[in-house]
Amino acid sequence: MHPTALLDLATELVRAVLKLDAPADSIVSNFFRKHRTLGPRERHALAETAYTVLRRRSLLSHQAQSGTGALERRLALLGWSGDANLLRGAIGPNETQWRTQVQAVDPAGFSEKLRHNLPDWLASALRAQLGDQAFWPLVAALNEPASLDLRVNILKAKREDMLSILNQAGLRVAPTPFSPWGIRVPGKPALQKIDAFVRGDIEVQDEGSQLLAVLVDAKRGEMVVDFCAGAGGKTLALGASMRSTGRLYAFDTSGHRLDALKPRMARSGLSNVHPAQIAHERDERVKRLSGKIDRVLVDAPCSGLGTLRRNPDLKWRQSPQAVIELQAKQTAILDSAARLVKSGGRLVYATCSLLRDENEVVAEAFGAAHPDFVVLPALEALQAAHVERAAELVSGDYLRLWPHQHATDGFFAAVWQRR
Repeated sequence: MHPTALLDLATELVRAVLKLDAPADSIVSNFFRKHRTLGPRERHALAETAYTVLRRRSLLSHQAQSGTGALERRLALLGWSGDANLLRGAIGPNETQWRTQVQAVDPAGFSEKLRHNLPDWLASALRAQLGDQAFWPLVAALNEPASLDLRVNILKAKREDMLSILNQAGLRVAPTPFSPWGIRVPGKPALQKIDAFVRGDIEVQDEGSQLLAVLVDAKRGEMVVDFCAGAGGKTLALGASMRSTGRLYAFDTSGHRLDALKPRMARSGLSNVHPAQIAHERDERVKRLSGKIDRVLVDAPCSGLGTLRRNPDLKWRQSPQAVIELQAKQTAILDSAARLVKSGGRLVYATCSLLRDENEVVAEAFGAAHPDFVVLPALEALQAAHVERAAELVSGDYLRLWPHQHATDGFFAAVWQRR
């Protein structure tokens, strides 16, 4: 594609994602479906440019004020994240000079609001939790793209073998530092062309998400529930941990999300997974299992603010009021899911949020209201599951993962055992 046409498309895509009227990943996917002739390099350039603009919207919008022409074009020029050669043929000397001058200005001289690129309410909440010393490293981490992590399907393969196979394929992979199932991959290779992926030996899953399944520690022959299964990433990890024995229920209110689990389940080789759409957390299917389940994972609906490296639009689309509403929903879901757990069973509450209001506050309120559930320290649970460097992953009794400390998405998890 001619560079001028590609820059026009980048401008169009930036304009679309900045409307913030839908998740950015769905906007990008729909955009590429409309432009099927784009090659991999062009798609990468457009997507990464759009995400860079979303990550640094405050700063880039300020810097773009000095230019001329459509604002979205100026933002695309400043946020361009593709090959420089693709851009060079699309702009003339005036735009080239303006872009060079703007990018030469040291951002350290800008206000804090422009440097952290967060809405005021979120910046205030994170600073109150972390203090300045940790706040700015977190900001730096959130403004960078996330790594690509894979989970080895231990039902079919061993991590050592997969590391060897993927390295022989030229991917230069390494084991993740914490998850015993994880592999970290530089760049964004086309996994659908790799035999190990097609066979179901590996799945895409952030290391932090893998550690939630490790905390559940599902065993052979048990009855286990993934209460908010979504597209089933953690369901698949739990099923492999159970060696495809026992019975694993994948509950979700969205049939569309559960449909996305089916092809992944077919690749995985699992036969113990039973997806079921429920109407709400008090659905009759849930009631019938009351007091019968060995392990329950509640990966609750949340703000998703721990995933800002992947979904930077969320910081502009969420609000304090939304967090309050989510907290009420999280509490209701956790209370209902707890009824499933039998005496001696394990309950895990998790989110991919950074905020105390969705994490410790919900967990502590649940503990106070349910004296029959005893906190199991996350460190103890991780060490029992043979997680290396487990002490680095906890804060008090809870799992607490941060992008700037652990190179994972931001995750929280609390674990209880029922008396």
